[in-house]
Amino acid sequence: MKKLILLFLSVMLLTACGQKTENGQEAVYMNITAEEAKEIMDTEEGYIILDVRTQEEYDEGHIPGAILIPNTEIEARAEEVLTDKDQLILVYCRSGRRSKLAAEALVELGYTNIKEFGGIIDWPYEVE
Repeated sequence: MKKLILLFLSVMLLTACGQKTENGQEAVYMNITAEEAKEIMDTEEGYIILDVRTQEEYDEGHIPGAILIPNTEIEARAEEVLTDKDQLILVYCRSGRRSKLAAEALVELGYTNIKEFGGIIDWPYEVE
């Protein structure tokens, strides 16, 4: 039973990454796989795919429908571009490092439905 509880807690720590908001509440984003992100893209509506790489990387190839806000510009531009803080936002970069930073920044800005799925280098689906 202890092993089951430890496994459950480990999974929760790996899949939900959080920040404290200004009012002290825990705000989180979820880590999902590329496969889970693709399933959302194929079955749901009303989401945003957010590429947080550089303009040059985006121009070399990106997930169809993705909008670009480089990670270094998230805090300055997110609220202008991503106007609905409750909208589902799927975040990726090249390898997963910048997307995690961007997801944390979005949570800090008050976004409530962030799913980070790593890097395009692990994306086995179409790019344009």
